[in-house]
Amino acid sequence: MIQFKGVVKKYKQQDVIRGITFDVHENEIAVLIGPSGCGKTTVLKMINRLLEPTSGSICIRGEDIKTKNVYRLRRNIGYVIQSVGLFPHLTIRQNIEIVSSLGGAKKKAERKKILQKNAELLEMVGLHPEVFLDRYPAQLSGGQQQRVGVARAFARDPEIILMDEPFSALDPITREQLQDELLRLQSKLRKTVVFVTHDMDEAIKLADRICILYQGEILQYDAPEKILKNPVDGFTAKFVGKHRIWTTPELIRAEDIMLINPVSTHKNCSLLRCLETMRFRSVDSILIVDDENKLEGAVYSEDVEDAPDYHKPAAQILHRNIYAAKAQDSILDVLRQMKQRNVSSAPVIEEDGKLAGIITKSSLVTALSKRYVDQ
Repeated sequence: MIQFKGVVKKYKQQDVIRGITFDVHENEIAVLIGPSGCGKTTVLKMINRLLEPTSGSICIRGEDIKTKNVYRLRRNIGYVIQSVGLFPHLTIRQNIEIVSSLGGAKKKAERKKILQKNAELLEMVGLHPEVFLDRYPAQLSGGQQQRVGVARAFARDPEIILMDEPFSALDPITREQLQDELLRLQSKLRKTVVFVTHDMDEAIKLADRICILYQGEILQYDAPEKILKNPVDGFTAKFVGKHRIWTTPELIRAEDIMLINPVSTHKNCSLLRCLETMRFRSVDSILIVDDENKLEGAVYSEDVEDAPDYHKPAAQILHRNIYAAKAQDSILDVLRQMKQRNVSSAPVIEEDGKLAGIITKSSLVTALSKRYVDQ
């Protein structure tokens, strides 16, 4: 959707942005983050040509934005800033209309449509039109003003929304509410959003992908969980926070904490051999796989001990309907399933059904504790 190709921005011969190249995919939220002065707002402003790059190119849907009329370009880009930018002498209705009416709307039918759209926009951000449309910005709280700012950015139904630290001046409760509101809107409207923040928690919560900038360069650009698990360098690891992934458990996957090489055998293995293997490995169950290592079920020691003939194959007492987690399942979902089913372990399988590992309650405690112990 948006492509930066070798973009450089200089101020008085000083490089502020140093030849960055990255793509923002359609319908995703890309978050730009980094320390103060890293160039994130500069990157944002170049997308709608509030700033022009010194060299390189920025394309939207394959078209270089330099070739587009700047006013037409901006009509298809919503813009939300920290200070909201509402006109204090205009009502909320007029503040939204001033964007809705860009390019004309002089016919009565068009005016009626805009009035209806304004009411829908306020409803969309959780404000009742009959209460707020005829108020002035000074009569609204900071959070309410910012909601109006978001509504106004959507007024012309743009493909792209730019948001420059829009929630940073708000109190924590209001800020969290607006973050939730943005995610709700995004799930419904599916816009391409470029969001600037200095708060890593906010970035992790909102982003489909996070772009970490430092001194005008991109250090890492990837999905939040990949950055949290595999920071590219020491600065990124320190900036992200060493243990932040463990404070965001919804990003932890089953494959991140599973034990590999779980105890397994074939269904034709004798019950006696199964029992000996379980005793030797100090486990109370053994997983059954086929010739391609695809999970077929499990055999439990208590069932083996009750079997009349230990020379029978494991297939005789195989439990096929067992819970198996997918490698990419959230650990929260896995733990929830284990609790509901009252099981102490869960095999982990790949998408093709092949056995990848196992999660046990004891291994989970071990995996988590190791993250906080100096090696």
